[in-house]
Amino acid sequence: MPTITLSATPKGNGFQATVTFPGDGVSISSAETYPTIAEALTAAALKLLDMPERLEAMDRPEPLAAR
Repeated sequence: MPTITLSATPKGNGFQATVTFPGDGVSISSAETYPTIAEALTAAALKLLDMPERLEAMDRPEPLAAR
């Protein structure tokens, strides 16, 4: 089962939100910083909801060439 990671890393006076996808290792980080870890993780989760095509792609079977 693929694992999507939501993380909050220190940046400046706050925390930056990051969503990391499995396989291709693509990470998407927020341009903004948030004052708390909870707010950064919430922002990462909301960003994930804005990308339904990435979530749907994880349910598609792999092409034979990729196996």
